Amino acid sequence: DNYTQDTWQKLHEAVGAIQSSISIKYNLEELYQAVENLCSYKVSATLYKQLRQVCEEHVKAQILQFREYPFKINKCWQDHCRQMIMIRSIFLFLDRTYVLQNSVLPSIWDMGLELFRTHIISDKQVQTKTIDGILLLIERERNGEAVDRSLLRSLLSMLSDLQVYKESFEQRFLEETNCLYAAEGQRLMQEREVPEYLHHVNKRLEEEGDRVITYLDHSTQKPLIACVEKQLLGEHLSAILQKGKDVFEAFYKKDLAKRLLVGKSASVDAEKSMLSKLKHECGAAFTSKLEGMFKDMELSKDVMVQFKQYMQNQSDPGNIDLTVNILTMGYWPTYTPMEVHLNSEMIKLQEVFKTFYLGKHSGRKLQWQTTLGHAVLKAEFKEGKKEFQVSLFQTLVLLMFNEGDEFSFEEIKMATGVEDSELRRTLQSLACGKARVLIKNPKGKDVEDGDKFIFNGDFKHKLFRIKINQIQMKETVRTFCIHSVDVLTVHLHIPYGKI
Repeated sequence: DNYTQDTWQKLHEAVGAIQSSISIKYNLEELYQAVENLCSYKVSATLYKQLRQVCEEHVKAQILQFREYPFKINKCWQDHCRQMIMIRSIFLFLDRTYVLQNSVLPSIWDMGLELFRTHIISDKQVQTKTIDGILLLIERERNGEAVDRSLLRSLLSMLSDLQVYKESFEQRFLEETNCLYAAEGQRLMQEREVPEYLHHVNKRLEEEGDRVITYLDHSTQKPLIACVEKQLLGEHLSAILQKGKDVFEAFYKKDLAKRLLVGKSASVDAEKSMLSKLKHECGAAFTSKLEGMFKDMELSKDVMVQFKQYMQNQSDPGNIDLTVNILTMGYWPTYTPMEVHLNSEMIKLQEVFKTFYLGKHSGRKLQWQTTLGHAVLKAEFKEGKKEFQVSLFQTLVLLMFNEGDEFSFEEIKMATGVEDSELRRTLQSLACGKARVLIKNPKGKDVEDGDKFIFNGDFKHKLFRIKINQIQMKETVRTFCIHSVDVLTVHLHIPYGKI
């Protein structure tokens, strides 16, 4: 009995030293042997009860500090785990013999978890303050603040190890997530366009996925993502689709207009087939303006047949072959009007068409849309004749070189009247692109105020007809509106000259 009592006292002191984080008087091998000796003396049951009592008293003594300072629980939990690993290593023989043979008894490690769960984390005040603190940190992170993610990972891992994660944390976490994204979805649907809103939703989904990877339990992923998708997408699906239809219509209309006006549609039948499908899916109101665009193009063809006949009866038909598209403004995208200086022959031809058209449609107002104009210019170089498919702005610049071989940026700007930034892009396309009809001095990719431009008489190209693409400014989402005027786009065929 004295040996048993003395040996237990030695073990008790060792456990106390471990729990107090001070050095142990005895070496671990000696303590391990002491446990083995007590087990061989048939006092394993008593030894297990005594060990449990010592551990329980230590855990219960920690409770008061956590009611005031909940995040102290993290250090206590780390210390508790480290201490139980050390204690188990000393009482390993007991754990592997007596405890293992008694299935109703928890292992020494599980006993430590059970004591921590029962006396600390199950305390309502401690649990509430701990969960409140965790949720506050997550809320701050969702609002863009930097937080201690390692602390969150440690605390949530503790809840998971103690098997209270779902009941104590996950339910409240999902409820708060639900409220947060319900309010956020309502607010942002009012403030943002669909592409920007969907980008935000995708960002939120990525953030929540990262939280699962970093500190949440993996079992939370499915209900968490479902919650975000429901509040940010599911609750606003009808509004997103309606707004999306509006955005789609805007971009589809812009691209369709470009294909129709420059004759780049692969197939009119394919375009109309697509229109029929859109009408079936989105309704007649959705496609009415798109159908109006096709109607304008067909009517323009009829008008041009009549205009060609009209021109044959003119005493001076001129050298320019003019094609005009008459567009009803309410059907087409909005284009910013730009006043430019046309040459005298172009102005004369404009007036001829205006007289012809208004003679047949009195009371209508015509507005020439110079930004949509394009032309085929015929030119002669040392290597032979070439044809250029160019915009109206490019046309005005190139025609200047029939009057001289070199012009400054300022001279071109004054002569053409093209807006500054548009002129810079136009000159870049003619002097800095693949087909360099002009030579820029000094060389460089950007057009500066003092630059000079020289006609490239040595121009060479393997193709006879060359399309010189206009350098585009960055695209933006455009606003669409309706005007009760006809817009005229111009397609010019200009005969051979220097240009």
